[in-house]
Amino acid sequence: MELSPESPVTPMLAKAIDAVPEPDSVAGGLSYEPKWDGFRAIIYFDGREAQIGSRGSKMLTRYFPELTDAFARLLPTPCVLDGEIVVRSGTIGSERLDWEALSQRIHPAESRIRLLADTTPAMFVAFDLVAQGDDSLLDTPFAERRAKLEDLAGALGDPIHLTRTTTDVELARRWLVDFEGAGLDGVVAKPLAAAYAPGKRLMLKVKHHRTADVVLLGYRVHKSGAGVGSLLLGLYDNEGNLRNVGGASAFSNARRLELVDELEPLVMRDDEGKAIAGETDRSRFSSGKDVSYVRLDPTRVIEVRYDQMEGMRFRHTAQFFRWRPDRDARSCTFDQLDRPIAYDLSEVLT
Repeated sequence: MELSPESPVTPMLAKAIDAVPEPDSVAGGLSYEPKWDGFRAIIYFDGREAQIGSRGSKMLTRYFPELTDAFARLLPTPCVLDGEIVVRSGTIGSERLDWEALSQRIHPAESRIRLLADTTPAMFVAFDLVAQGDDSLLDTPFAERRAKLEDLAGALGDPIHLTRTTTDVELARRWLVDFEGAGLDGVVAKPLAAAYAPGKRLMLKVKHHRTADVVLLGYRVHKSGAGVGSLLLGLYDNEGNLRNVGGASAFSNARRLELVDELEPLVMRDDEGKAIAGETDRSRFSSGKDVSYVRLDPTRVIEVRYDQMEGMRFRHTAQFFRWRPDRDARSCTFDQLDRPIAYDLSEVLT
């Protein structure tokens, strides 16, 4: 099977689990590695030029000219690499991954792309080798693919990196805690004896999960037009201002309809009795979307599960856990959040 941008490979995926698994929990054992928080990318290098495919096989090549130049300069042989595109920020000795800077790289203007390539250059972290030369490695066990990738990595250098791995489960558990301080997302466990399975969740991933008590600010109507699509969440800052920190969604059809009735007493209305609408900030990702929501009296408290913060907001959509009628909304502040101890990204890359 020839793998190319015209005949792309679907990335192998991971199933979420609650804890770093024991190595003997899978036949043939497990290899552990950090979980990078960036853009999943498949690199197709034909010996002269490199193309960058996304997880959904859309081409990202034009957005990262500094990487395509590096692949052409550093890769010693035609190959197909699986890995993650990330951006680092911070001063030397206290660098971390910067999701916001990475997301800015997807821009329609060529001049803007070139500017960002210079000011916030990306790097690529390789963690699998899917093909080398004319040989597909899809049926090759991961242990052998990793060995070939390490041989290939001898010719590499910044901005192309090889992710570290270990078979020591206790070290992997330390990585889960320590590396979060550099902005990483968790730990991935890969079966050493497994072939590369496009689109299949044969790998295992462990991410950080925390809970927080947040104030319910409002809700958006589901895209179907019926029921609650998502809840808007807030926290009080040190000045006493209620800040929007993200949302919670993924309700069943029945629960979406129930929430409309359940939240009706909290709906804020004008003098004519009409529901007052609010609007969240727009970004280039939401420029064509309806960002309006139904405002609610900010007195109801929810406990949500979340993985990590990105600035003043939840990095990903939070998960509704339970109502907290025992909590006063004013007590829901940023101070309650568990923030990881800073860890230098360079130490993760070493």
